[in-house]
Amino acid sequence: MTEIKNLAKETAIYGVSSILGRFVNFLLVPLYTRVLMNTGEYGVVTHLYSFVALLMVVLTYGMETGFFRFANKYRNNYEKVYSTALITLAATSTFFVAIYLIFSAPITNALGYSANPEFVTLLMIAVAIDAFSAIPFAYLRFKNRAVRFVTIKFVYIIGNVILNLFFFLVCPWLMRVAPHTVDWFYNPTYSVGYIFVSNAIATVVMMLFLIPEVFRVKFYFSKSLLTKMLRYSFPLLILGVAGIMNQSIDRLIFPFLFDDQEFAKSELGIYGACLKIAAIMFMFTQAFRYAYEPFVFSRHKSKTSKAAYADVLKYYVIFSLLIFLGMMSFPEVLKILIAEDYWAGLRIMPIVLWAYIFQGVFFNLSIWYKLSDKTMFGALFSIVGLAITLAIQIIFVPKYSYMASAWAAFACFFVMMLISYFVGKKYMPIAYDLKSIGLYVAVALALFGASFLVDTQYQILNIAYRTFLLLLFVVLVVKRDLPLREIPVVKRFVRK
Repeated sequence: MTEIKNLAKETAIYGVSSILGRFVNFLLVPLYTRVLMNTGEYGVVTHLYSFVALLMVVLTYGMETGFFRFANKYRNNYEKVYSTALITLAATSTFFVAIYLIFSAPITNALGYSANPEFVTLLMIAVAIDAFSAIPFAYLRFKNRAVRFVTIKFVYIIGNVILNLFFFLVCPWLMRVAPHTVDWFYNPTYSVGYIFVSNAIATVVMMLFLIPEVFRVKFYFSKSLLTKMLRYSFPLLILGVAGIMNQSIDRLIFPFLFDDQEFAKSELGIYGACLKIAAIMFMFTQAFRYAYEPFVFSRHKSKTSKAAYADVLKYYVIFSLLIFLGMMSFPEVLKILIAEDYWAGLRIMPIVLWAYIFQGVFFNLSIWYKLSDKTMFGALFSIVGLAITLAIQIIFVPKYSYMASAWAAFACFFVMMLISYFVGKKYMPIAYDLKSIGLYVAVALALFGASFLVDTQYQILNIAYRTFLLLLFVVLVVKRDLPLREIPVVKRFVRK
């Protein structure tokens, strides 16, 4: 239980930046859905940003996880690992930007943004900087410097939000009351472009704060070490590409599945806005991942490691289900978060939330092939998931639009989760508490179904009823697996 508490503490610390960062950007969704001219403009944002995650995987090519693996393996010489990884990513990120600038015209034309090529250029530069910064951030995690990690993440978060508020609220107001103060740089018709401008500026500022970490150690490049790291990390690149394609292929190919491009961008805008809301579940998974990878690699030789991994999966599922029930219990709140033009897309919420839960469970199960250096299995699983995603997308999206995209994500991660579990039993059997996990899943689904049984004309009664159902799940968790005396702060008020 002590190991689980430590993991929970680290998850909470890293979650401050991951969750708060995504939450603050999530709060920008109400702004975007109200200040942009139509859902199609938000479709542009959704489409272009869907490339970011894919490019990040390609440009980091598994080196982040490779750094953790070899920094722990050669713990007495971790600085050499850090320096080698840092120099390698600096070279590849610079090369990427150079290639893009040379071929920017055909690339922007192919993507359909020849009218505004600077959208793509700003995004590519920001992505290259982000890719390079992955190793300094990994170094901070390796050294357990969570506070500095969070602080630098906040620099980007706060900077991006301030810039968005400046361009979308302050500048339009100044154009009305004192146009001479901003008309020399601000163009009211540029609209969606300022989202990319804000992101690029904030990314550059974040990188400036990371400079001390870049020069923290002496630069040393080891070709032999890099070969070992690449041999380990390359399958993770395939895994990462296939995995991120599973997450973003729906938005990447969505516009190309319709003849009417305006309709496609409008539907994609609705889908993208609702995905941002569902991303609360992804925020939790991301925060968990930041703490879990160092936890796994540092404890895998412990005699109690497998028991700890089993407990972690159970608690991950418990808290994921709490988030699911919490979000689905208050649909009125979800409608407040986005403009009315986007409400039709909220029907994807339960489907997408379960897809994120399956994805998180798959990540938990992935420890067996990472610890046994059989990372190619992870790549194969993701390729299977990608095949499922593509098939559903191509066949059903033209007819059912983004509802098919939501079900594609559900099917993809569900199958990947099952395959990883059954194959993992052969190579690294772990006694997961499937009985408890199954009970919690069954109860959560029953409570979710019961939430539809009462729908009165009095909103306060509906909310009270769904709150009661949510509390029933909380009571079950406390009674079975999370006694109040084990919870920090709360335990002070509970008798032993």
